[in-house]
Amino acid sequence: MDIVEFVKSITIQVVIVAWALFFLSWVVGWALKGMPIPFTRVKKVGERILEDGVWAAFWLAVGSSVFALISYIASSLYQPLPPPPSV
Repeated sequence: MDIVEFVKSITIQVVIVAWALFFLSWVVGWALKGMPIPFTRVKKVGERILEDGVWAAFWLAVGSSVFALISYIASSLYQPLPPPPSV
């Protein structure tokens, strides 16, 4: 395994875990916000979790795009050298 493949695999694993955490916070936020209880404090916590989840998804998308761009540039620059010309 070369360094480019290693970085790609680590990046993919981190992004998958981050999207899973975003989805979990999204579900918990909507569950707290939509609970039929008269406690507004709990509903506001759910709303804050939703807002933080939206910001996290935005930054995760931006970060994933940056990592994909870096990976593309690194893989295009990391080409094996051609063999020397034979006479």
